Amino acid sequence: MEFEVIKKEDHVIVRVLSKKLDTNNAPELKSELVVLGNDSVKNIILDVSNCNYIDSSGLSAILVANRLCEDAIGTFILCGLQPDVEHLIRISMLHTVLLITKDVNEAEGLLVEKSKL
Repeated sequence: MEFEVIKKEDHVIVRVLSKKLDTNNAPELKSELVVLGNDSVKNIILDVSNCNYIDSSGLSAILVANRLCEDAIGTFILCGLQPDVEHLIRISMLHTVLLITKDVNEAEGLLVEKSKL
């Protein structure tokens, strides 16, 4: 498995461990995300800090996670963008759709703040 899944009390952190999120491993990530959605997980933090490259399959997996969280009235946060990945997110205009933080700690802090609302 090229992913690490850390279940917390009110959210799940999914950490991509490989350098690339592409057609080779994005379907596995999508499957993992769907399983989490079926397990009633509402808040997902996807940490891509190890990824230097994401292709359209990887972007699709990210959008699946976002949709699952939205459908569950939860929150999806993408974090740890490397420069090339951030560039792809920006040219795809996904930065206007996704919640993005620098790292997992910032993402968890955002979830805490949101839970106070």
